[in-house]
Amino acid sequence: MGQTVECFYTLSSPWMYLGGPQLQDIVKRRGATLVLKPYDFRLVIKHTGGIPLRSRPEPRQDYHALELDRWSRHLGVPINLKPKHYPPTDQRPAGRMVMAAQARGMDAMALSHALLRALWLEDRDIADPRVRAAIAEEEGLPGEALHREEESPSVMAEWDRNNQEAVQRGVFGAPTFFCDDLWLWGQDRLFFLDQHLAGKQVQSGPSKVIGKTRAS
Repeated sequence: MGQTVECFYTLSSPWMYLGGPQLQDIVKRRGATLVLKPYDFRLVIKHTGGIPLRSRPEPRQDYHALELDRWSRHLGVPINLKPKHYPPTDQRPAGRMVMAAQARGMDAMALSHALLRALWLEDRDIADPRVRAAIAEEEGLPGEALHREEESPSVMAEWDRNNQEAVQRGVFGAPTFFCDDLWLWGQDRLFFLDQHLAGKQVQSGPSKVIGKTRAS
């Protein structure tokens, strides 16, 4: 039985967009199971200390753009550094669409990457339910049905659990990965996940945050 990789992220994260193909490759090569856990960034970071990009000082925003450009070139994943619809008016329904696809046993990662590509490369507004449904259909998935399930009781209950768990586990950025005792933030650290899944020891001991409940 392969190991499970949990990925906490948002459907507005450029780093999840850039790292998605690499993540898929690692999980496939190592025979692991990927569980996507979209969450409400602004809700969670009130408890964990994350800082929205637009709230950061200008030098940090400038450096963020440089890093995106460098990683785009390094990974061979094209990106628009100034997408028309970033930040989305609301990326949360897109996350719940991915969750609905995952609950049905569909290729949720393909849908997730298509939504992120639409935002970060194709200048499409993923906050628009018609756009989301069309993107899902382009991936061979039932777009209208998945859109209807974004607000279903089961998806909303899972959404709440994702948010609570993100707070409990100290998630402060996207994407954040957990696998056994491994806790990683950022696509630039995915090589540690690859090593961990290969059976190598990449840290001295278990994370002190995983599994512990933080006060809200």
